[in-house]
Amino acid sequence: MKKLTDQQVKHLEFIQAIVTRLGNGSFLIKGWTLTAAGVFFAVLSKDLSWKVAVTGFLPIIGFWLLDSYYLRQERLFRKLYDAVRLPGSTVQPFSMNVGSYHSSVPWMDVVKSHTMRNFYGTLALVNLVFLVGSVVKDRAWF
Repeated sequence: MKKLTDQQVKHLEFIQAIVTRLGNGSFLIKGWTLTAAGVFFAVLSKDLSWKVAVTGFLPIIGFWLLDSYYLRQERLFRKLYDAVRLPGSTVQPFSMNVGSYHSSVPWMDVVKSHTMRNFYGTLALVNLVFLVGSVVKDRAWF
């Protein structure tokens, strides 16, 4: 196996730094999501309101899409990393262009990935329970 050049190793370090930064950003987004959803859930547990429940979906969906963007970027840079680490790589030295990998990491596949569905889907499901509960409470006069 051919040894990587010092230039390739430095390039891989740059790419790994970006992947790490994207992973940290994703972690922070999840924290903000839990905080925002927790606020809505606390308000809803005190006083059920379908308006608040519907509004509660906005941060969940917004953060889901933002986190999916970060995860997609991370996956694109991992593809670049894999290409750079191969002996005889055709990737330009120190290139950070991930454009050629976009078709191999479709946006909707990331949005619907297990990671995203399990975390954000669970929060959306809890919010949906509050929404249904508030609608049932408002129609209780039947």
